[in-house]
Order: sequence, then structure tokens, then C-alpha cells
Amino acid sequence: MRRILAALLLLLLGGGAAAEPVVVGDGIPASLTGAPGDPARGRAIVLDRQRGLCLLCHSGPFPEERFQGDLAPSLTRAGSRLTEAQLRLRMVDGRRLNTDTIMPSYFSLEGLVRVGRAWQGRTVLTAEEIEDVVAFLATLRD
Repeated sequence: MRRILAALLLLLLGGGAAAEPVVVGDGIPASLTGAPGDPARGRAIVLDRQRGLCLLCHSGPFPEERFQGDLAPSLTRAGSRLTEAQLRLRMVDGRRLNTDTIMPSYFSLEGLVRVGRAWQGRTVLTAEEIEDVVAFLATLRD
């Protein structure tokens, strides 16, 4: 409870840019940017095998994409199974839910080892990109 209150105070006092996202239960309810993401940009990130790398492990409703992964749950109906808050936490740092996950922490620098020089101090995706992916995944419903 104290951690949540401290993070909220940081946001209210203007320290939100450097504040760690606030986890509530099994999700991060607040947008990392304060604005909704763009589902079209999110879809492009999910399908980009150089940027998002999602299809290395996940499959989904992307018939135009060959060689989709089968190591992780399908993204089909992701928006029906998980809330935006739950999707956001899984993107930001899935290790908070499963310490043994192979899912990359796309927006966390905590506890990382053997990070390439070009990536030291950088997250894999920006806050805006996380919000774009979350917005897209939320559209994947029935």
C-alpha cells in the first residue's frame, strides 16, 4: 500500500516520468503515457520480427504471417482473456507474475544481466510502444 501511495504522490508532484509503473494485483491499470495507444501501430510492432519479436513465441490471428511461434499462449482472443491492465503488466515485466517466464521484460531494467552495450540503460520498447501493443491486443476479441 505504501508503494502505491508513494508512486501516486510522485505522479501528482510531477515525478511521473521516472516513476516505476504502479502494479495493482495482476496488472498495471494506468497507461504508461497517460494516453491510449494506437492499435494500428501496436499491430505493426507485434508483427515486426525485428522490433517486437512477438511471433517468435506466440501465434495469433495473422494469416499473412508464416512461421508463428508455439512456445507461448496464442494471442488469439487476448483482449477477451485479459484486461488492458493485465496485458500491460505482462508487457512491462512478466517476471512479476512468473519468475521463470521466457517473456522479455519490454519496459523494465530491473534485475537484467548480460545486457548488450547498445541496450544498457534502455528498455526494449518505449512507453508509447507498450501502449500501442496493449491497445492492439485489447482489440483481439471473439
